[in-house]
Amino acid sequence: MLVLFSTFPVDKGESLSSEVARVIQLIDDSGLNYQTTAMGTLIEGEWDQVMALVKQCHMALRQSSRRVYTRLTIDDREGAKDQLTGKVASIETRLGKGIRK
Repeated sequence: MLVLFSTFPVDKGESLSSEVARVIQLIDDSGLNYQTTAMGTLIEGEWDQVMALVKQCHMALRQSSRRVYTRLTIDDREGAKDQLTGKVASIETRLGKGIRK
């Protein structure tokens, strides 16, 4: 399963990098494959692992915030493996060249 995930507190002002860094540390510590972008993080793993991690991240922010926004997009494809890199590789193959990463 591949999940595009973002979470952040909405009551901490304009700059949220310290709160987001706490979440990324939890994701990194999870051992799951992930890729962070400017707008969210892709996480690959089994349903229960990924959902438990999303909850852990959300609740970590709730400990110090009265309001937390969390967004998920799920791609749950039976038998799919290595989607984190495989989807991009498939596009590069069709284009006949690498794309910016």
